[in-house]
Amino acid sequence: MGGSRGLNQKKVAMNFEELDRQEREWAERASKVQASAAQAYDRLMRLAESSSAGQVHTVARFLASTFDGQAFPLDPFDLRAVEVTISDDMLLCLDALRWGKADLYKLVPDGNARLLAICQAWGLKWPESQ
Repeated sequence: MGGSRGLNQKKVAMNFEELDRQEREWAERASKVQASAAQAYDRLMRLAESSSAGQVHTVARFLASTFDGQAFPLDPFDLRAVEVTISDDMLLCLDALRWGKADLYKLVPDGNARLLAICQAWGLKWPESQ
C-alpha cells in the first residue's frame, strides 16, 4: 500500500513539473508572437491609414474586429480576399490574440486613436445601443 502512495506522489510531482515546463514554453511562445504581431499590426494600420485600394477595406474591417469582435465580427474568408503578405500579417495578429497577453492596438504607438480614426475613415460604425 505504501509503495502505491509513493508512486502516486511521484506522478503528481512529474505532472507539476510537466505543467511548469509547458507554461514556460507557452509564455515564451506568447512573447515571441506578441513582438511579431505588434509589427504586423502596425503594418496593417499604416496600410489602412494610407491606401484606398479595394482590399484595404477588408484590412480595416479586420483591424476593427480585433478591437471589438462583437461589433465587427471576423469573417475568416477575408484571409482569402487579400494579398498573401497581408493575410500573413493578419494571421500573426490572430496568433497573438489567442495568447491574450495584450490588446493588439495597445502594442502600437497611439493605437487606440489610430484605430478609431481608421474605423471612421472606412465608415465602420458601432451598432446602436438598444
